[in-house]
Amino acid sequence: MNNIETCRQLVEGIYNQFDASHDFQHIQRVLMNARAIMEVEKDADHEIVELAVLLHDVSDPKYTTDKENEQTILAQLDLTDASKLHIQNVIESVSFSGGNEKETTSIEAKIVQDADRLDALGAVGIARTFAFGGAKGRALYDDAEEVRMDMSVDEYRSKSTASVTHFYEKLFLLKDLMKTEKGKQLAQQRHEFMEQFIQQLKAERDGIL
Repeated sequence: MNNIETCRQLVEGIYNQFDASHDFQHIQRVLMNARAIMEVEKDADHEIVELAVLLHDVSDPKYTTDKENEQTILAQLDLTDASKLHIQNVIESVSFSGGNEKETTSIEAKIVQDADRLDALGAVGIARTFAFGGAKGRALYDDAEEVRMDMSVDEYRSKSTASVTHFYEKLFLLKDLMKTEKGKQLAQQRHEFMEQFIQQLKAERDGIL
């Protein structure tokens, strides 16, 4: 069994303990996005990319308080220390963190970051936003809530904002943060769909029938 299949088997059960916004289906979609980008970015190391995708949320601070899952699984894979470090560096660059993201210094990091962010956009991104909001007991929308554009990582993660507010604090910003040309192309399409959704949501909730 190769590293990717071994890793897949080790992570699937972990992700399926998370809510629907970060379950194993999320990982499968991000893998598809990454593979689509790698059809263009042919110099990328496919094993590094796919392992980073499989591992990128197993130690997500929204669900766990340490990096034990990621480190334990990496230790079980047949990889050099350099490859393990590369994967960890890629994972560290994925998070949006309220706009406090780390620099993507490799093509693998750019691909994984774009692939993950694509899953936060479009129809799936909308579904994930409300799935996460529902799991956390958040309001659908709150017109009185101030949209924060300059915040620390702790501030971004600590406040339980309404789901629609999250569109303005993160999702609508992602299109302009894509690193690869394929990522930019796909993000534009999904961004436009989200704008249409928000317009429709506003019309329906305001009684514009």
